[in-house]
Amino acid sequence: MQIMPRMRSEHLPGVPRGAQDHRDQDRYSALGDLRFRSLLPDRDWETLPAAVRRRFSTRVAGGESVVYVGEVTEASRNLVGRLLAECLRLAGAPLPLSSETGLPSIVSVTEDVAGGGQNWTRVQCTRRGFPQVVHSAKRFTGPTGLEEFLSRAISVSLRVCAEERALVFRSDHIALHLGNRRLRLPSLLSPGDLTVRHEELGNGRFRFSMTLAHRWFGTLIHQAGIYREEKR
Repeated sequence: MQIMPRMRSEHLPGVPRGAQDHRDQDRYSALGDLRFRSLLPDRDWETLPAAVRRRFSTRVAGGESVVYVGEVTEASRNLVGRLLAECLRLAGAPLPLSSETGLPSIVSVTEDVAGGGQNWTRVQCTRRGFPQVVHSAKRFTGPTGLEEFLSRAISVSLRVCAEERALVFRSDHIALHLGNRRLRLPSLLSPGDLTVRHEELGNGRFRFSMTLAHRWFGTLIHQAGIYREEKR
């Protein structure tokens, strides 16, 4: 199921309604992937660098993928952050399990045809043992229009904005999915506020950073890396 933003079109005299709808769909599809674009006001979207708009407007066809390669340049965790990351191993280890830097990292994005979103996979190498692999699925649904599923049962609702020429994702709340039921987790049980930034650096490179901060325990986890798209 492909999720497209709702758009209005004027009916053209003499053109059957079904034929016109088909033409509209073709025209919108030719623009690329409009799902991220629809989450921001026009004026905010236009403040983003062209390279950022292109990355988040390129449609990934079913069966294909986009791969970004780079390395982690910043990493820190306080004691609470380390304990939280270890506890979340039971949910697929979505948080960094290491504070190492200077190691290769790979991110791949594929279309989630069944869920109408995107599958994201991040591979983080370590100096000892196996690399950490983080899976998540971005789906264009929920109260904010975008949810990141860390597993079948846990999702984070994200709000999208543009700040200082960067595309920013901020957590709104966490939800538990039990069958057909969606249960919003009380804010007191939240592990903190998540902020993800995508910043253009030029020459095909961009900086991707993730910060999890708690109002009582400070910055629990921070990680950043510099990436570029792997050309085929």
